[in-house]
Amino acid sequence: MDQVLARVKGKRKKQHFKLISDEALFDAVAIDLNSCVAYNPDHNLDEDSWFKIDQFSQQAFCIDLLKKDFDSKDFDDLTKDQFSQIAYLFSVQGDDFYFQKITPRLFIKRKTLVFGEAAQLEESENRLVVNPTPDAVYFKKSDTLIFRNLATISSIFKGIDELYKEATNDEVGQFLDESFIELANDYDIGKVSKPNRKRIALAMATLASMSDDEKSNMLGYVNDYCHEKLKFDGQNKKFEISTDDELKFLLYGIEQRFYTTPFGREKRIANSVQPLD
Repeated sequence: MDQVLARVKGKRKKQHFKLISDEALFDAVAIDLNSCVAYNPDHNLDEDSWFKIDQFSQQAFCIDLLKKDFDSKDFDDLTKDQFSQIAYLFSVQGDDFYFQKITPRLFIKRKTLVFGEAAQLEESENRLVVNPTPDAVYFKKSDTLIFRNLATISSIFKGIDELYKEATNDEVGQFLDESFIELANDYDIGKVSKPNRKRIALAMATLASMSDDEKSNMLGYVNDYCHEKLKFDGQNKKFEISTDDELKFLLYGIEQRFYTTPFGREKRIANSVQPLD
C-alpha cells in the first residue's frame, strides 16, 4: 500500500509522520540503473540522467528509515501544527522510496482560481507544492539511491556531502609541490578556486594509481593538447602554472579529458566522462 510521510524538523523521539495513505506523490521512475552514473562531483549530467550510489544501506549517511522493513503502523499522523515544520516528504511506492526536500518557497497560502466546469474562487489555505520529479529515489531491492543534485539531498542524508570532496590546504599544497609543476606569477594555494580544489582531489587519486612511465607519458599527452595554453619545459619536465585556468587544463589532462575525433581530427575536451564498461 502506498504511503506519503513527512520528516519534521527538530530533535524529538519521533521524527517521521504519516500524511496520506493509498496515494503516491510521484509517477514511477522507470530507469535502467546500469545507465546511471556512479556519483562523480566533476560530472555534468545529461538532462535525462541520474547519479547513483550502490549499496546505499551500507553507507554511513544512509538514514535508519531505509535500513529496516517499512511498516506504516509504526508512524503517527502528522498534526496540523507540525505542517510548517516539514523538512522533507517521502512517498513509499511499492518497495521504493521517493524523496522531496521542502523549502519555504514550496509553501503557498493565497487565494486561487480553480477551473472546473466553471471558475471557482478558493480562499487562502496552506498548500505544499509537489515537484514533478523527486529529488531522490531509493530502490530497496537493488539497494541503490539515485539523484541529480547532491546539494539538494544533503539535508535529507546527513553527511552525504562528503562525496563532494574538495582537497584540503595540505592536499592542495602537496599537489602544487609535484615535480612536474612550477608555480609562477605569485600563484599559490590561496588562489586555487573551489572547482579546482575538487579536481585536485580527483587528480591526486588518479596520480596515485599511475606508474612512473604513465606519469611521464601523461606530461607529453597534456603538452600535445595544451601547448598553446600551458608552458612546458621539456628538459625539466615541468608545466608553468600562473593562473587558475592553467591549473584547470593541467588537471583535465591528468584525468585524460582531451581527445581527437576519429573523423575530422578535431581536438576536443570532454567536460564530463563516464566509463563504458
